[in-house]
Amino acid sequence: MKKNHDNDHSLNSSLHLKNKKFIDQFKTTNINILLNRVKIEKKNDFKKKLYFFSMLSLLIIIFSSIAISI
Repeated sequence: MKKNHDNDHSLNSSLHLKNKKFIDQFKTTNINILLNRVKIEKKNDFKKKLYFFSMLSLLIIIFSSIAISI
């Protein structure tokens, strides 16, 4: 006696579709969270650039003052 696999396959596919729909509901992300993350990243990048350029300008001022005094 052979098993009928067609019915098993159709049941598995329907369960798979239901599980996929259920999983898709939890994968949604709030757009406000994403936008806030982008704003925070921009702010942090600006702070890093400001710190870098202020250190660079400080070094230039120090070396130029040493060069002028010699």
